[in-house]
Amino acid sequence: MQIQFQPQLPEDARIVVLPIEKDGLSRTVLSGREAVRAIAEGAAAANRFDGEAGKLVELFVGEGEVRHLVLLGVGSGDEPDWEKAGGALTARFLSSGAAEVAVDLSALATAPAAKSVARFAGAAAQRGWQYNVYRTKLPETSKPTLERVVIAAAPDGTEAEAGKQAAVTEGLALTKMLVTEPPNIIYPESFVERVRRETEGLGLEISVLGEAEMRELGMGALLAVSQGSVRQGQLLVMRWQGAGEGDPAVALVGKGVTFDTGGISLKPGAGMEDMKWDMGGAGAVAGAMKALAGRKAKANVVGVCGLVENMPDGGATRPSDVVTSMSGQTIEILNTDAEGRLVLADAITWVQRTHKVKTVVDLATLTGAMIVSLGNEYAGLFSNDDGLAEQLTAAGLATGDKLWRFPLSATYDKMIDSPIADMKNIGGKGAGSITAAQFIQRFVEDGVKWAHLDVAGMVWSDKPGATHDKGATGYGVKLLDRFIADNFEG
Repeated sequence: MQIQFQPQLPEDARIVVLPIEKDGLSRTVLSGREAVRAIAEGAAAANRFDGEAGKLVELFVGEGEVRHLVLLGVGSGDEPDWEKAGGALTARFLSSGAAEVAVDLSALATAPAAKSVARFAGAAAQRGWQYNVYRTKLPETSKPTLERVVIAAAPDGTEAEAGKQAAVTEGLALTKMLVTEPPNIIYPESFVERVRRETEGLGLEISVLGEAEMRELGMGALLAVSQGSVRQGQLLVMRWQGAGEGDPAVALVGKGVTFDTGGISLKPGAGMEDMKWDMGGAGAVAGAMKALAGRKAKANVVGVCGLVENMPDGGATRPSDVVTSMSGQTIEILNTDAEGRLVLADAITWVQRTHKVKTVVDLATLTGAMIVSLGNEYAGLFSNDDGLAEQLTAAGLATGDKLWRFPLSATYDKMIDSPIADMKNIGGKGAGSITAAQFIQRFVEDGVKWAHLDVAGMVWSDKPGATHDKGATGYGVKLLDRFIADNFEG
């Protein structure tokens, strides 16, 4: 779908959208058309419309030809409210039969901020993403028809800001696609090839470690997860050098379990199909790296995705096996369904030793306990550095990818001590998300700032949001992009 900016409303516009601020209908400029104003006010009153962000009222007025007017609430006028409005507009007209809608910003008594309009444009494009590749009998009324959103009278600077949003939109599309694809299509090797194809020409440096190379490096934790599958594990590395020569300032590390049966500790059959999105953390890292490259971010960032498939064949890891990680620490595996932390352990060790990063942020659909704690509203945040935690929390609030911080302590750390190895991969019955984070922290080297984001409840949704339909949400892309922009770009 295209987003176009024009100085004035197109003369032939048939669907005209008037943004309305909270309780601001009386201040809307309708060019002296009092009859239209009266109809609009009547429709608003009948629908209890007060300009709340994302709410719509539709009416038809005759001015030579019948025009379809839409009153679209933009709330307080801040960026999140404009984003909500943009998503709501596309949701209404995506499959309506209309090919174009035109948004008249001159209807507002006070011009909006360029960044707010850019968020509106971004959300309008992002909400239009669908993946109908495998649907051969899609009803005509369900097929997308909306091709263009024309935005008239945007303030100066909007198009530059919208260009940044367009790069984020492309990153989100990659993440959503990776998360949506079935596991017979996206597995470790094909994940790599899909990322290569979708980022071609952007300047990302991509390299891959196969199982033989990882075995040489002693990555016994990651390989313990992969060994039950016929699919070969991969370590995908994406490097963006937007600030010139030098080591990356930050590493983004994603858990990429492309399908998770639980291994020998087999999951229940009901709901196991959802485990195709157990690579949501890696998907977010890939999408964020595409966004950074797409907008030519002035920062050096490395993205690492630990990609495996967790299957229960005769060669699979058994509960009570002991493995040695790349760090040299040994792990007693008591539950093969606590596999994501094993993948992250070696991926984090590798990126610290190879790229000398001083800041590491990992993302993982790690624990069901996180969904019990936070539902589908926030991802969990764990960190060894207060400043880093505050930066990520601020980026989450700014983008809507919200985070809630959890504690770490020596008491929780003791819960993963093992009588036979350096640690075990699960704790007791309680604090499952915290002990998982404590496990990962044992692989963070001295002097490295680290944050772990448990995104288990956020990468997939049973209801639509401002920038996604039901299904893959793209969670993490906007968060990471904003985090890099606010803290690592000059």
